[in-house]
Amino acid sequence: MRRISLLLLLTCGLAFSAYAQVADPSTATVEMPSVNVMTLSQAIESARENSVAALEAKAGFVSSYWAYRSYKASRLPSLNLYGNLASFDRSLRQLQNYETGELVYTSNYNMQNSLGLSITQNLTFTGGTVSLYSDLSRIDEFGANGGKTWYAQPVTFYYEQPLLAYNRFKWEKKISPKEYEHAKRVYIESMEQVTIDAVNCYFTLMSARHAYRTAETNYRNTSQMHSVAAERMKLGSVTRDEYLQLELRMLNDSIAINESAVKVREAQMALNSLLGLDEKVEIETVSEDVLPDVWMDYDMVMEKALLNSSFRLENEIKTLTAESDIAQARADRGAKVSVSAKFGLSNSDAAFRETYRHLLDQEVVGITFSIPIFDWGMGRGRVKEAEAQAAVVRAQVEQAESDFRRQVFTAVAQFNSQRQQCMASRQASDIAQERYSLIMKRFRDGTASVTDLNTAQSECDSATEKYITDLSNYWNYYYTLRQLTLFDFMSGKNIDVDFRELIK
Repeated sequence: MRRISLLLLLTCGLAFSAYAQVADPSTATVEMPSVNVMTLSQAIESARENSVAALEAKAGFVSSYWAYRSYKASRLPSLNLYGNLASFDRSLRQLQNYETGELVYTSNYNMQNSLGLSITQNLTFTGGTVSLYSDLSRIDEFGANGGKTWYAQPVTFYYEQPLLAYNRFKWEKKISPKEYEHAKRVYIESMEQVTIDAVNCYFTLMSARHAYRTAETNYRNTSQMHSVAAERMKLGSVTRDEYLQLELRMLNDSIAINESAVKVREAQMALNSLLGLDEKVEIETVSEDVLPDVWMDYDMVMEKALLNSSFRLENEIKTLTAESDIAQARADRGAKVSVSAKFGLSNSDAAFRETYRHLLDQEVVGITFSIPIFDWGMGRGRVKEAEAQAAVVRAQVEQAESDFRRQVFTAVAQFNSQRQQCMASRQASDIAQERYSLIMKRFRDGTASVTDLNTAQSECDSATEKYITDLSNYWNYYYTLRQLTLFDFMSGKNIDVDFRELIK
């Protein structure tokens, strides 16, 4: 008996000592942490502003924004200044006499300078490129026959048009705007995932703190009942077996205090990491028992999910990309034909002023082509490969839509039943706590057994823990539906973001 009591006191002392090192702010060796009472909505707001995941989501959107800006810029005319300055050449160059065929080396001693300005526009509809440019060149010859020559092209129009080719501009026009819109929706969904993470961390901390407080309360209550059992055992109304049950329960409660203290610390550090807070900050959670009376209609939720989320856009992008790959494979397989035309004015003279007088017309038109005659089936194989991949993509899209509808249905069903479940579990928790109090009173009076006491305590602990779990699930289901639909069911509006502020 004395050995058991000594072991009990030693175990309790170690448990309280360990917790004091972990969580007790009054010890001399531990700095006093700051305690902040924080509601769930405050935790969510802090996570959306300060978490690393929120910063990553913003950086991802900004990257997509500038990619879209680059696409838009490629549809506009580009103005370019080009030239070749101070290109000095003093060397021997091999030339061939066109009459005799003799090869001779002649001295090359000159310097060339050129400067030009061009405007280029890509044509989305045809896939061609049109340019308008003006340039001026000067060649300075040194040596015995020195002199200079000017060559000017005041206005030149150039057009190049591939025929039977893959039109990259057309497919970019179809895909790029969808990719940008997809990036917007992905950003909002990522922020909703931050919200879900905050909910999980918040309720994990709430559950851990409740477990610690429950362990403390259970230890105190069991200690009192242990004393009562000792007196009743003397009277013969409690057997030694029942007395040892209480003693074992008290030992387990003392161990639970230390274990739950560690879990509190872990949960606190996880939440602080998400919120961007110092690890020494202590957050006191708040249990909000009043839940919003929201009912989800599956058809409405499904409509919002397909209209607002990134899911359908992502499938459209995958399908368009597959079709683009087929078009490119077919174009690369066949003949390659390109038409180019250049029209303008030009002149050359030793005097600069004379260069721009009596300008001569210049017209250059040509067709280039390349026709594969036999490529051992390589082009056909690439087309078949692209078509097979497109068929896989279409099958994946159909399967993904079916899975998505099932996911939305499950989320709606879970949420609609969860509010009632929270109310029931809250009532069950209150009943279990009241019953535990009554059983302790009856045990003092000698009308309840140790088994009744242990059962009531376990049921009370389980009921309260289940209530916290049900609360966590309620908010998790709600914000999951927000993530799937990008719709705020409480305000009845689509979730909106000022994207202009994000890119500043």
